[in-house]
Amino acid sequence: MREIIFATHNKHKTAEIQQVINDKVKIISLDALGESKDIPETGDTLKENAQQKAAYIYEKYGKDCFADDTGLEVEALDNRPGVYSARYAGEKCSFDDNIDKLLEEMEGKTNRKARFRTVICLIEGGKEKYFEGECRGVITTERYGKKGFGYDPVFIPDGYGESFAEMSGEEKNKISHRGIATRKLINYLLGKDK
Repeated sequence: MREIIFATHNKHKTAEIQQVINDKVKIISLDALGESKDIPETGDTLKENAQQKAAYIYEKYGKDCFADDTGLEVEALDNRPGVYSARYAGEKCSFDDNIDKLLEEMEGKTNRKARFRTVICLIEGGKEKYFEGECRGVITTERYGKKGFGYDPVFIPDGYGESFAEMSGEEKNKISHRGIATRKLINYLLGKDK
């Protein structure tokens, strides 16, 4: 089975992507590699951050790898938190801290439209390729559900009546930004999109 490095320490992301990929490709996380260092994310865009992380690992290990960056873009907040989604409430913040800040900033706003965007950078044989996914929806006024991670409890995708955190992993992956980008990556890796 083909192995590919996923340049992340996020166990939730690794599990989510492995679930989408199934047994077609084996995903090796940074923890499984023994890479404990946090890779810097200093880009101004999701694409720059994804590329920066993938390039760091490719240069260090010389193996095919991919990295993603995901952002929640809220219309009423001029597309914030965007590229700063993971550290919206500060450098050492938790998911809950980020949600608290978001809900506070959204208080009283009638436009609740938002979208999740994921950009994946694959480096294969030294060449870069990008895959993107997007999921539009709305920000709720309170948390719903205990599943998922990040902003999942306060995001309801368009056409659905429950938050990402109320959905099963399988259901979420069918429509999520990361699921869409990952399927594009898998199709490419399996030769369906060359």
